[in-house]
Amino acid sequence: MPVRVINIMTTLTPDEDLRGATHTLRDGGLVVLPTETVYGVAGRLDLPGTRDRLRALRAANNDMAWTLHLADPDAAWQHVPRTKSAERLVKKLWPGPVGIIFDVPAEMQEANARRLNVQPGDLYERGTIALRCPDHPVFAEVVGPVDAPIALTRLGDVGSSLPGNFAASGVDVDLAIDAGPTRFNKPSTLVKADAEGYSIVRAGVFDERIIQRQLRTTILFVCSGNTCRSPMAEALARKIVAESIGVEPERLEEHGIDVRSAGVYAMPGTRATPQAVEAVRDLSADLSAHRSQALTPELLHAADAIYAMGRSHADAVAMLSRVATSRLRLLDAAGDIEDPIGSDVQTYRTLAEKMVGLIRQRLDEDGILKGIGKGIGQTPAKPAEKPVEGGRP
Repeated sequence: MPVRVINIMTTLTPDEDLRGATHTLRDGGLVVLPTETVYGVAGRLDLPGTRDRLRALRAANNDMAWTLHLADPDAAWQHVPRTKSAERLVKKLWPGPVGIIFDVPAEMQEANARRLNVQPGDLYERGTIALRCPDHPVFAEVVGPVDAPIALTRLGDVGSSLPGNFAASGVDVDLAIDAGPTRFNKPSTLVKADAEGYSIVRAGVFDERIIQRQLRTTILFVCSGNTCRSPMAEALARKIVAESIGVEPERLEEHGIDVRSAGVYAMPGTRATPQAVEAVRDLSADLSAHRSQALTPELLHAADAIYAMGRSHADAVAMLSRVATSRLRLLDAAGDIEDPIGSDVQTYRTLAEKMVGLIRQRLDEDGILKGIGKGIGQTPAKPAEKPVEGGRP
């Protein structure tokens, strides 16, 4: 029988079709779903018949191990111990193109296996479990309402898009959701969590340099064009943070701290306005090297704290990332900070002086300065003991 394929970009009933995919999964069917890296076959691991069908696909793929796929990062704590290092990895890397392998004590393995009606070997391999939380809205919407362990296995040679002839491919699945090409044409990165931090097991979308950057303590300011308000806040915050730990602002990254800014409508590469440069220079902050950048999901996911200049910017953050809102606040609790573009330098100076107080207040309220230097973002990645190949999606 031909596989039913729904193109979510062209269907007239997208909400209804995604709910149908959820019901198919919940009832034990196999559904092809996109992640931000590849397409894969999702199914319930707690149903023997579904598990057998997944095993058959996995054997055909030479897939080496199950990877549970989560719609919500917090679902990880159903399967693994909630340690400080594990919490930071989950908070900073998910949702995103990174799978994390956790060590799980034998007692917890047995308890989880009983709770989910599976054999321990179906979830855990040599005392570890691999979990992934993809950054794809279709995946999250379909899998989120399914209260069951969902495994996802790669689908043969299918990579970043479904082939046009997939409906006639004869693959043993019940439904396929086509959401167009995935964001990345690479496999996910695989890291191993441990008490001291992490080690990279398989390189993928994120290399070691990107992983280390993601795990820094990151403060992000957001405005419209990233030429006035947010870069001023960035420069002033860098000075404030540097003074608090006794280093020069240009050395913050060496200490695992990243202060950044971005614009909802930014044209990349634009300099800060001359008035903004002069206003922060009067307060001993440097904005001369600033170049604007557009707001992206990756920037939001890396941020420990996100401060928006106005409500419209906060709304844009929420639209870009479903999890970033938990770390999002207006910089000024009283309301929007007006855009000074086109004003004289004295207006910019007044704004800069106001921002110093607002930034200090927010960093203090949110415990950012207190937590700096204590995260695993400064822990160098250790080489993996044994490279892992195979089909973890």
